[in-house]
This record gives sequence, C-alpha cells and structure tokens, in this order.
Amino acid sequence: MAPSRITIYDVARSAGVSISTVSRVLNTPQLVNETTRQTVMDAIRQIGFIPKADARARAMREVGRIGVITPFFTEPAFMQRLRGIARRLHETKYELVIYNVDSPARMYSYLERMTVTRNVDGLVLISLPFNNGAAEQLLATSLEAVLLEFTHPSFSGIEIDNTYGGQLAADYLVNKGHRCIGFLGDVYLTDFPIQATEMRLEGFREKLHWHGLGLQPQYIARAPFIKSDTVEAARRLLELPNRPTALFIAADTQAVWVLHLARQMGLRVPQDLAIIGFDDLDIADHVGLTTIRQPLDESGKVAIELLLSRLEDPNRSQQLVKLPLSIVERDTV
Repeated sequence: MAPSRITIYDVARSAGVSISTVSRVLNTPQLVNETTRQTVMDAIRQIGFIPKADARARAMREVGRIGVITPFFTEPAFMQRLRGIARRLHETKYELVIYNVDSPARMYSYLERMTVTRNVDGLVLISLPFNNGAAEQLLATSLEAVLLEFTHPSFSGIEIDNTYGGQLAADYLVNKGHRCIGFLGDVYLTDFPIQATEMRLEGFREKLHWHGLGLQPQYIARAPFIKSDTVEAARRLLELPNRPTALFIAADTQAVWVLHLARQMGLRVPQDLAIIGFDDLDIADHVGLTTIRQPLDESGKVAIELLLSRLEDPNRSQQLVKLPLSIVERDTV
C-alpha cells in the first residue's frame, strides 16, 4: 500500500492551528503574525509537507525555473541587470520568475516559502542581504542561490566595490582641475541595509580628503529617487553663492535630471559645471554623460553562470567575482 500523502490537515494538527491559518501562511504570509507564521513553517519542514499545487507543478514542469528576488526592479540599473539575466537564461532550459520585494520581511517570507515548495530550482538575490538563519534554510534544503552586490561565505556572489567607485570619481574630477566639488545622491525610503550611495559617498569623501580637499556639508545634497525632489536638491547646490564647479552624482538617472536642470539655469556643461554619474545606463550614452561604469548587464549574466555551474555540479566550489569599475569619458566633464 502506498504511503498516505501529507496534507494541510497534518500541518494544522502539528502546528496547533486551523487549516485556514496554514493556507494564509502559504499564500498571504504578510497577513499572519510572525510567531504563528514561524510555528506553521516549522511544522511544514518537520513533517515534509509540499503543497499539492506545487508538487503537481513541479512534477509536470518540462523546464526549470530560476527565481530572481530584487527590490526596485523598475529602476533602470536593476532592469539592466535583469536584462543580462534574461539573455543568458534564454539559452537554457530555465524560465525566469521575478519576485519584487519592498522590505526584508517580504524577502524572508519568499525565501521561507521557496525552501518548502521548491517551486524554483535556483535563486539570484540582487542587492539583498540576509541573515544566517535564512542562509541555513537555503543550505539545509540545497536550494542554490547566488548573491549580487552582497556576499556571504556559503554562497557564490558578485561584488561591486562602490567605495572604490566614489574614489574613482574624486580622482577624476580633481585631476581635471576641480577644487570646489559637490555630491548628490538618493535617500533610501526602505529599510534594506545595502546602501550603495553611502559607500560611494564614503569613497568620494575619503579620496577628496587624500587630495587635501574637504567635502563641506553644504556641498552634499540628498533626495529621494524622484525627479522633482532631485531637481530641488540640485537647485539648492547650484544656487549657492560659491557653487560647486563639479558634481559627482551617485546614479545616472539623477545625473540626467541634474544635467537638464543645469542647462535650464543657463549653465554650460562642462565649462561652468562638470557632472559625473555612476552606473553607465543606456541613457548615459544617449545624453553624453561621463560616468563610472559598473557592468550591469554583465553582472546579471555572470550571476546566472555561477548559478548554473552549481546546479550542474553541487560540489563545485563557491566563487566570489569582483567586477571592475571604470570611467567612461563623454561630454559632461
């Protein structure tokens, strides 16, 4: 006689909750308090429950699935990384599934459910740090993951040296003869701890100090990643009595907005104001923006290469890849 299949009723009985609570944990975990959710997930793992729909889908699937968990996936830098991922996956038997998250809690919820349902064969996490508890869950269930812009010793990853990128920008502007230099970056509206802008500012400030130049508070502007707010912050910089002759702007999109503002204010770029961005988005080439290039498409492609290598050979050593940054000279410095 075939063994009876573990059901949602078994999970509910093991966890001491109703079946409707188990259903909410699996389908809308954000509506369940943390203690109850954790109790149910522990029960699911202990008795080896796999939701029926997930088990059937897994059995019938002719192609694999790679999940990408990312915040802000509509922002251009994330879109270019996803483009690199999609192009590489197009050559494989795997399809792409994107999970957009707006908080660490939502990320952990996704990770927890995936380790139970195994509805993806592997994961790429973009700009998302996680704790050792989540790492242990992934390792315990042998769910392969690659981290992009975050590193953990148990997983392959891709590192972007944002601090060095800020140093590159400082060196470049100083070597071009600028001494009154400002900085503009975004303000994070979420509680994700990876904050690339802070690292870029830190490197920029350190290198200016090395050159004997300070970065005074009045020459630092911060704004949410919204055009109107960025323009307002930049205007305050450009209306200072002793305005900066050059700006390092920590994201190309914001740099393009500031470039348009400068021209509206009658400033010649780069004669009156030099601007250097960060990322080398597609639009940077279109508008002639000088920028710090990070290989966005390439980072997505490399992430998939690392993941595929581990899926093909789980005994393969984890790898940490550090992608180079470089200055792309165009028309704004």
